[in-house]
Amino acid sequence: MAELPPLSLYIHTPWCVRKCPYCDFNSHEPKNRELPEEAYLRALLADLDADLPLAAQRPLVSIFIGGGTPSLLSPRFYHVLFEALQTRLTFAPDIEITLEANPGTTEQHRFSGYREAGINRLSLGVQSFHAEQLEALGRIHSGEEAAAAVEQARAAGFSNLNIDLMHGLAGQTPERALADIDQALALAPEHLSWYQLTLEPNTAFHSHPPELPEEEALWEIQDQGHERLETAGFSRYEISAYAKPGRESRHNMNYWQFGDYLGIGAGAHSKLSHISDNGEWVIERRWKTRQPEAYLQRLGDLRGFVAGKREVSVAELPLEFAMNALRLTEGVPLALWSAYTGQPEAVLNKRLQSAYKKGLLEETAKSLRASPQGLLFLNELLTEISDE
Repeated sequence: MAELPPLSLYIHTPWCVRKCPYCDFNSHEPKNRELPEEAYLRALLADLDADLPLAAQRPLVSIFIGGGTPSLLSPRFYHVLFEALQTRLTFAPDIEITLEANPGTTEQHRFSGYREAGINRLSLGVQSFHAEQLEALGRIHSGEEAAAAVEQARAAGFSNLNIDLMHGLAGQTPERALADIDQALALAPEHLSWYQLTLEPNTAFHSHPPELPEEEALWEIQDQGHERLETAGFSRYEISAYAKPGRESRHNMNYWQFGDYLGIGAGAHSKLSHISDNGEWVIERRWKTRQPEAYLQRLGDLRGFVAGKREVSVAELPLEFAMNALRLTEGVPLALWSAYTGQPEAVLNKRLQSAYKKGLLEETAKSLRASPQGLLFLNELLTEISDE
């Protein structure tokens, strides 16, 4: 039997203190001050139990707890959750376990509790250190609180830390964008996610768009910021991700290399592979009930937590594979295509020819990799691959 791709676990927390105007994730302001931790814990484990056969006793290489704001939930919640996870799943010896945290919802004892629960990587949603930008983004923390959160995380024993920063913000000059990078670098994180603000559908910013910097300023920010990060010893390994050597996000790398992931929690998505009884490779995508109240009401419901699912067709696979792999600056080994899809290379190569001719892909015998031009115009590159 073919070896299946590595497996990760994604756990979604659907609540946040306040919905940010740029956010298109499944996040909701709670109706009551007290979150239903006990009920959500029971629902998560029932959700996982229903999906356990899909994990096929495969070890987890990573766990990512995203949101929303996972740091709204107590350390006790995560202690109980991880004790239960370890009785149901096998953790790889070097498993990476990431928790997203909002600097406005953390205290020293909470960080210590998260670390004691087994979480070994933090991702702090800083976005900016400037008060004007933070207010416009709807963030509930200050730049000083962001810096304090990093100090608290270090004191709690976290040695693997990501800082999220945005650029191309309303009223943001190149000088201010670079100042954000400098302040982040002064905090010595192992990883930086640095990405441009986009106006996503179904967000407040999409309905009432802010006045963003001109294109020339955006390019200046991108070029100078990239140079600043590389000079500081960070390598750009993905379109919007920079890391110190060996500190790339394993969880996100598994996504981008077309690995599998099991998703539990309100609105969580999964991508799972298995070999059918007749020997065919099957890749399925499934998603859970989205609204927190509706998700909790599914506890004990015979319908379960799955809101929908579908198999990925062979015709869809080249684009699905490329949408992930081509975000990586080094691309992926071509061998991963067959190893993680069960399809011959000819199925993929047929869809790449136009992109090669336009110089959007680099001509290499052993890897699928965007050219420098292809990284700049990734949407155009993916359009070439999507056209049959």
